[in-house]
Amino acid sequence: MKMKKAAALILSAIIALSLAACGGGSSSAPASGGSEGSGSGASGGSLTINIWDSNQQPGLQQIVDEWSAESGISAKIEVVDWDNYWTLLEAGASGGTMPDVFWMHSNTAQMYMENDILLDLDPYIEKDETMDLGKYYQGIVDLYTRTDGKHFAIPKDHDTIALLYNKAIFDQYGVDYPTDEWTWDDMYEAAKKITEASNGDVYGMAMNTSNNQDGWYNLIYDYGAELITEDHKGTTIGSDQGKAGMEMVRKLLSVGAPQGVVAETGTDSLFMSGKCAMITQGSWMINAFYKAENHADYCWALLPYADLNGNGTCDEGERQSCYNGLGWAASANTANPDACYSLISYLCSEAAQTKQAELGVTMAGIVGLSEPFATAFEGMDVSPFIEMENFKLYFRPYTRNTTVWEDALQQQGAFLDAWQNPNDPEIMSKACDNAQKIIEDAIAAE
Repeated sequence: MKMKKAAALILSAIIALSLAACGGGSSSAPASGGSEGSGSGASGGSLTINIWDSNQQPGLQQIVDEWSAESGISAKIEVVDWDNYWTLLEAGASGGTMPDVFWMHSNTAQMYMENDILLDLDPYIEKDETMDLGKYYQGIVDLYTRTDGKHFAIPKDHDTIALLYNKAIFDQYGVDYPTDEWTWDDMYEAAKKITEASNGDVYGMAMNTSNNQDGWYNLIYDYGAELITEDHKGTTIGSDQGKAGMEMVRKLLSVGAPQGVVAETGTDSLFMSGKCAMITQGSWMINAFYKAENHADYCWALLPYADLNGNGTCDEGERQSCYNGLGWAASANTANPDACYSLISYLCSEAAQTKQAELGVTMAGIVGLSEPFATAFEGMDVSPFIEMENFKLYFRPYTRNTTVWEDALQQQGAFLDAWQNPNDPEIMSKACDNAQKIIEDAIAAE
């Protein structure tokens, strides 16, 4: 569902929430903090929790069950696929039933916060002696903070991006494995060798326009541009630096899987079917590859870097990883806000976030707690995701209506044209100019 329609639904939800609050919503004062196992202030009852990632469900349910044992409140996690997740939330915000506790994302957080769809957590945070928002990744805290300073979600996790490769394919075609010293040009040369040596039967790499956070965004930043400026009011995608990053993307695409193949099969499926040697991917996807049939052949490496000055060394800013973070939020109209905050505080505690890293659910939203994640997958070294912390991280680009320009960039008139014609540098350059205007116009209309 497009964000313009979502906006209309959310605005209508203001009235729905006001009426509902008069009927059955809880008006009790916030209980004291629920982190580290303190109860919600009222035992019994149950909460519904919605997420969209089935890979995370078992580990998170284990942590939730520990909270339930201490609080006396049952809570069950329900998985809803990404598209239906937002459709159901929008319907709930328009007067239907929302889950009590759920994930919030950078694409939609601003609109949900602006229209009071989410529970204001500030009264609870103020009474929670265990809650220190300064411990979390600042970009994630800022994301879920409204312009008036109120907080509507607490960071659940953070993620980074790494390069995934199939060592069996590299061995088959006599190509050296990726190293920490790889530049994007090194990745291009390796991909070119594999594609040519296999006569196109195996693609050296694959990327889609939808692989933004986990793909082409990172080259824009490595080459010195910003898709969205830090003040969220502009872009430099059309600059010389932005065009240089996207030119490198074009080169990679020219020796990778054609857009038609990617659109039909998907980059992950191409990789797991042995038709593609390399993709870039986020830490949230590790489980999918870890459980795959040929996972013993899969290895992770640091993202390549842009050697802008040609000195053969990765200097400051030349290797960057996008990072994002989900937030645990609650419905403003939940019947038990005290229990919701108790659960959120518990899930976001140091103990629970360390455990989620140990279980391989995700890396922590609290800085410095993700080290156990590196060894959570027996037989698969995922340490490059942790090592990316030693380089520059930038927060996933967003504005008030992110999906408006994000979706437009994937269409004809923007980067789809360049993806479909990767052998023409002029098309990519023009796409950057068009992207500049698309983003500027979208921001102006917000």
